[in-house]
Amino acid sequence: MGRKIFHFLDNIESYICRTLLAIFVTLLFAQILSREFFNYSFSWSEELATYMFVWFVFFGASYAAKLYAHNRVTFQFNKLPKKVANTIEAIADLFWIAFNVYFVYLSFNFVFFKMNLFWKSQTLGVPMKYIYLILPIAFTLMTIRILQANYMKLVKGVDVRDPEKAEVEKMIKEGQ
Repeated sequence: MGRKIFHFLDNIESYICRTLLAIFVTLLFAQILSREFFNYSFSWSEELATYMFVWFVFFGASYAAKLYAHNRVTFQFNKLPKKVANTIEAIADLFWIAFNVYFVYLSFNFVFFKMNLFWKSQTLGVPMKYIYLILPIAFTLMTIRILQANYMKLVKGVDVRDPEKAEVEKMIKEGQ
């Protein structure tokens, strides 16, 4: 039971992204069908799909941090020893973490103390506070995932790079 809970929490961003993607694509598809066949438009569906897409992007960024799949320039590390390259990448990640922590502070402050309580979404009528809540959540998760990826890479010695990128590199080496 404990392993299942840990596995679920370890992949929470993936599950949330899959769910959001399925729902907002279904909403948009239903909106298209409704317009084409019934000449009727659900005003709330586009707004909801937009907010779900935004949440999808932020959770996806956190998931990409877990996979070490964010875009970064790494060609300069090819000639360096692996340990030196890993150390420099870890230092760069410390700057990324510092940015994330500062952004969590700013977004938390904005959402809970500066945002007008009466701001509501146009058609849904949902307080915008709940929409913007993704900012501190996603950047906190991203920070945790960066720390987790660096722990796996530097302490445990596990290659946490993007699996697709690793597969492409493997294919390139086999082709040479």
